[in-house]
Amino acid sequence: MDAPVLTNAHPALAPSSTDPLWWRSAVIYQLYIRSFADGDGDGTGDLAGVRAHLDYLKRLGVDALWFTPWYASPLADGGYDVSDYRVIHPAFGDLGEAEALIREALQLGIRTIIDIVPNHVSREHPWFQAALQSAPGSPERARFWFVDGEEPPTKWVSNFQGGTWTRVPDGQWYLHLFAPEQPDLNWNHPDVRREHEDVLRFWFDRGVAGVRIDSAALLVKDPALPEVTEHPAPGQHPNTDRDEVHDIYRSWRAIADEYPGSRVLVGEVWMPDPVRFANYLRPDEMHTAFNFDFMTRPWNAGQLRESIDAMLAAHAPVGAPSTWVLSNHDVTRPVTRYGRDDSSFAFATKRFGTPTDTALGTRRARAAALLSAALPGSLYIYQGDELGLPEVEDLPEGARQDPMHFRSGGVDPGRDGCRVPLPWADAAAPYGFGPPGTVPWLPQPKDWAAYTVEAQERDPGSMLALYRAALALRRELGGDERFAWVDVPGDVIAFRRSHDFVSITNFGAAPVPLPEHEQLLLASAALVDGELPPDSTAWLRTRPTPENPTTEVPATPTRKARQ
Repeated sequence: MDAPVLTNAHPALAPSSTDPLWWRSAVIYQLYIRSFADGDGDGTGDLAGVRAHLDYLKRLGVDALWFTPWYASPLADGGYDVSDYRVIHPAFGDLGEAEALIREALQLGIRTIIDIVPNHVSREHPWFQAALQSAPGSPERARFWFVDGEEPPTKWVSNFQGGTWTRVPDGQWYLHLFAPEQPDLNWNHPDVRREHEDVLRFWFDRGVAGVRIDSAALLVKDPALPEVTEHPAPGQHPNTDRDEVHDIYRSWRAIADEYPGSRVLVGEVWMPDPVRFANYLRPDEMHTAFNFDFMTRPWNAGQLRESIDAMLAAHAPVGAPSTWVLSNHDVTRPVTRYGRDDSSFAFATKRFGTPTDTALGTRRARAAALLSAALPGSLYIYQGDELGLPEVEDLPEGARQDPMHFRSGGVDPGRDGCRVPLPWADAAAPYGFGPPGTVPWLPQPKDWAAYTVEAQERDPGSMLALYRAALALRRELGGDERFAWVDVPGDVIAFRRSHDFVSITNFGAAPVPLPEHEQLLLASAALVDGELPPDSTAWLRTRPTPENPTTEVPATPTRKARQ
């Protein structure tokens, strides 16, 4: 790998625990706890493993950790089937350990964000078990969507493929927009609203800095249960983005604002309409929402520039910062995705046997890491992307656990490939994920020795070294949210973030000259005769300019960078 070029970077400093605007520019590390680190050798990652590696996260330079669900759950969908929101899954630890982790991380300047799953619960949740044991029309069933009929009430399609209704022995059907193990809650019921408000307070009282809201647009359903039309009017889809959902988040924001500092609400909002998307970010609702458009675009200058423009424009009217993310626990890893002929992402097109050029994908993933880290707003990093891990596509069939795979009839590879436990050290499995002899819950590839943290810390050109350098430099920008495109020729994206910082990414097939600059700060690949090679990004310190970077800033002739 090419060594990153890093000059005069300032050391990472812990963010102020009292900064009320920390979330606007934070670097947030998504931690899939089952696969991060195993402290007790049972093959499953746990809180003890995370606590043992907090120094690693500190050195990486992150401001917050986002934990995917760590609650009691039968794990039918990786923990997104919650049976008790106030209990830690016993495989991960207990509530006391969670509280200790929150405290210890904050002492290092790292906040904790937890996942809230409000659309549905586990089939094993006490509420749903009580509903199954009660008669049709009972108060217990009113918390869910139970409906009579000989046929399913609608033809709605599950997010995991297949139908959305399952019949119980007494003949009624219950709704599940995901798997049958995840019955949807009825958010028209006061018990449901009150319970989730209590859960928010429970975790805010324990020091969490925010919540990520799963499937945030799906909570409210039309009680008439109509079919989905081809082009529903805004706010009139029967189960997605209904106008009434905003009342829920206004009440949640009021609760968050009761606490000192900033307790943030982060929405998982898959919404193609930028106006409807921005509605979730009004000042009395969520603080931020995930920008999935950028993540799903192909490696293409025009496409990504269009996405950046669209997202910045969507956020501007409500004054919210955008979020930037390259992958998560649901999405094919960048190293694999960017090495394909079609480097975009869509759940519907995932298939076994899709060819990929890992070397090309790695080069592009390095460039994408710098591109996304230079954009204004908050940055999310999915665990393992900082190591350049590829998607594991050859898992044994018997090892797969993702319901998306099974509900597709085995056509969709599912999401297990991006959830394989991390490699920390050593030349063979479990690669330091757990004590010697640990058998990880998903098998690790036999060729992952070069991807371990231990190996990459010895390599100044590693992906890990690049991420550490990028996050250290990013911190120098602080909360500066200014942005302007730099007009450069060719298949290139370039933009200015302050009076003296420019990021440039080359998507073309030949090296391109750099804009005039005082210093080359960082590059994802070595320059070629002073020019930026294909599929690479460079960060430049430029001569300070008096222009306010809110309009286009013209490029100037190249000049050789000081090394």
